[in-house]
Amino acid sequence: MAEEGTREEQAAVARSFLEGLLEAYGYEAKVETRFLEDAVIEVSATGDGLGLLVGPRGATLAALQDVVRTVVQHRFPSHGDRIVVDVAGYRQRRIAALQRFTRQIAEEVLASGVERALEPMAPADRKVVHDTVNEIPGLSTRSEGEDATRHVVIVPTN
Repeated sequence: MAEEGTREEQAAVARSFLEGLLEAYGYEAKVETRFLEDAVIEVSATGDGLGLLVGPRGATLAALQDVVRTVVQHRFPSHGDRIVVDVAGYRQRRIAALQRFTRQIAEEVLASGVERALEPMAPADRKVVHDTVNEIPGLSTRSEGEDATRHVVIVPTN
């Protein structure tokens, strides 16, 4: 078992595993990898009829991502890159929807001057909220709660 792998080797293992999994389940999809900032490797599958792999609110996609990460971690125990899996462009659509929602809530907080706690979210979703609010003058955010109850609070700063 290799201890370390280059980003390219990690990406190849992730891509190969996802291709094999899709093929085993009878899906025809194109699988690509790309290197994002902050040591992130994105593995994405595109094709028709992949919605089942996303699941309700991305739950199946999150599980698929965990499996792909586990395979890469098993092959490269001291890997340093984070593996992100996307299917049918779901993540980008989710980010865009979350940004729109966050801006709407941020406008309400600015207008009312009252902080607002959002529903518990996955870490990636909380990051989108924090990043979106950080672009809006007069507001800040904080995370509260632990584990499944961790959520973002949007706070007026004036």
